[in-house]
Amino acid sequence: MSEPTMTPPPARTEEAALLETALFEMKKVIVGQDRAIERLFVGLLARGHVLLEGVPGLAKTLAVETLATVIGGSFNRLQFTPDLLPADLVGTRIFRSSDETFAIEWGPVFANIVLADEINRAPAKVQSALLEVMAEHQVSIAGTTRRVPEPFLVLATQNPIESEGVYPLPEAQRDRFLMKVVVGYPTAAEEAQIVARMGVNPPRAQQVLTLEDLASLQRSADGVHVAPAVADYAVRLVLATRDPAANGLPELVELIQWGASPRATLGLVAAGRALALMRGRTYVLPQDIFDVAPDVLRHRVVPSYEALAQGLAVEQLLARLLSTVHAPVVAPSQDPTAVASR
Repeated sequence: MSEPTMTPPPARTEEAALLETALFEMKKVIVGQDRAIERLFVGLLARGHVLLEGVPGLAKTLAVETLATVIGGSFNRLQFTPDLLPADLVGTRIFRSSDETFAIEWGPVFANIVLADEINRAPAKVQSALLEVMAEHQVSIAGTTRRVPEPFLVLATQNPIESEGVYPLPEAQRDRFLMKVVVGYPTAAEEAQIVARMGVNPPRAQQVLTLEDLASLQRSADGVHVAPAVADYAVRLVLATRDPAANGLPELVELIQWGASPRATLGLVAAGRALALMRGRTYVLPQDIFDVAPDVLRHRVVPSYEALAQGLAVEQLLARLLSTVHAPVVAPSQDPTAVASR
């Protein structure tokens, strides 16, 4: 009699199908940008904020607005400008002359999805006003604290090619974003499709998810299994940005000024879980961590002056790192007796 074979656990096909439907609805409006759209959903499932960077005209704002339509819930767009004040975002105290008392007028950040458009056009004090709400999902004004609605997500856009009238995001602000997604130009075929689709009567997305559906999907992402070897892979990737020489990358010692924080390790695992769920699996593979690593790390690794002098971008440094740090081999059956080796 032959021994019974171990079969992989059944994928959550209903959840994967639901997410596929939502992705398809977005792609009715957004041509191309498959990676950016997928990363937006990863941010949603992992409860992480996303920073979109690209030149004007690449449908960054349209993608965020379409996402808000697909998932339902409340949505506010905040246009960042140099004269914006923190009170314009989180709210302020106002004096009511009718009863001679002070009241709090809460700001537009109290929404399920907040679009911070051109976030680098506002000064540092305005950008810092988002720190508390992004990290703790609450706003405190004059001793009064109010929670934002759940789920809550900040999606920000910025233009990398302008230098006048912009304020680069400080490291503390960038670290609050789970991912930084670079949006590139479409291909020739995609641009022809844009002309055909968006010229007259452009398509409009419909709501296909509810907030309850999204909350359920987020809980499912939290339950995706992460093998110890996969978690160790995420840790080694982040440690390699802090101490390259100890991780087989001595050539990067003079090229990286600051490495990623422990928040990056948590982000790698959370984003890997979300990506695995989108791919119809109940377990994370090293490939999931590998795929999201550039988006999770690119805004957290600070190149040194030596790297800038050599014309090396952070993307090149991360490519070296990802090609050197070995990924583990994990048995997809998740058999407790299976051997996982590096």
